[in-house]
Amino acid sequence: MLFFGSNQTKAQNDTISESKINVKYTDKGFAFSTADNKYLLHIESRLQFRFATPNDQNPVTIDDFHEGKQTTFKINRARLKIGGHAYKPWLKYFFEYELSQGNLLDFRIMIERWDFFKIKVGQWKTYYNRERVISSGKQQMVDRSIINRPFTLDRQQGIEFYGRVFPQTLADFTYHISILTGAGRGATENDDGHLMYVGRLQWNMFGRELEMTGSDLKYHTKPTGLLALAAATNRSPYTRFSQSGGGELFGYEQGIPGQYHVKQALVETAFKYKGFSWQNEFHVKTIEDNVNDNTRKLSGHYFQAGYFFSNLWSFVPEPLEIAGIYTKYRPDVDIGNNYQRELGMVFNWFFKEHRNKLSMECTNFTFQGADGQNPSEWRFRLQWDISF
Repeated sequence: MLFFGSNQTKAQNDTISESKINVKYTDKGFAFSTADNKYLLHIESRLQFRFATPNDQNPVTIDDFHEGKQTTFKINRARLKIGGHAYKPWLKYFFEYELSQGNLLDFRIMIERWDFFKIKVGQWKTYYNRERVISSGKQQMVDRSIINRPFTLDRQQGIEFYGRVFPQTLADFTYHISILTGAGRGATENDDGHLMYVGRLQWNMFGRELEMTGSDLKYHTKPTGLLALAAATNRSPYTRFSQSGGGELFGYEQGIPGQYHVKQALVETAFKYKGFSWQNEFHVKTIEDNVNDNTRKLSGHYFQAGYFFSNLWSFVPEPLEIAGIYTKYRPDVDIGNNYQRELGMVFNWFFKEHRNKLSMECTNFTFQGADGQNPSEWRFRLQWDISF
């Protein structure tokens, strides 16, 4: 009886142990997990406060330089993030909700049992270019450059196959192949049966994969970099995408199903080493209007770099990073002397890495119009981004 009683008590203790919920605070917020690690739930909140003058939004046309000044103070982003895994550690899920606008941004399931072959289904930021994929809370600059608007594929619904092959060798590559509805965030179906196809191939040139974050906060003691190529094709009523969904670039009207055939490609580099960080992108894009029978070509690029100068001079505070960006966008390459330019500098103070940081940024915008107009404007922004 004593023996059986002992085994019964042990079985009860095992059941209690297996059903116990562990709670801890991590770099993804509060984490709730079972003792057997079959279930994990992260809950994270994030707020972004911003002051901007004379305006907050990037100018899109020359007319934007002549509009009234609107000094801004606002909660720019208010996010709730929920993620983790269920049943198996490699069966993962993630949701992201924008509280201030009432938008469900991300919802996806990831099957990541093998490093070389993974599957993702749902809605997320299309894995196309680094600047857009990096979370707005982990960027180096206060916000993305002026070429994000014309070239980003933003959030789409569909399926993606991805993975990393030959890790820690000279042939270390990460790939992403996506088949998407191509109609933007919240669109559950394609407009005309022609889906969006996206491919990205990234060479991890030193045998080490570079994370999708700005700034070298980890202080990489070994050089870590990438060279990536990506391309996309899509037919839809839209010539651009954003968090709001499908939209139109300046000069285009709302399209009908299949009206615009968009083909685009990029070359991208990024590098981090001992407090120094670098990234840049070169974009080309062609828009074929199947209704009005015309074609337009766009191009753009940016160069961005930052450094923690405390690594050189002891009098510089360790939490301080200084970074800059140069961007140039040509909305129509067939029109000479017609471009948009951005030149900016930011000072970042990291209280707790990207989870709690203060950024002060100054940016100059210069547009050169085909009609000879050449307006220029400075902008100042101060931003506090905090996650908990």
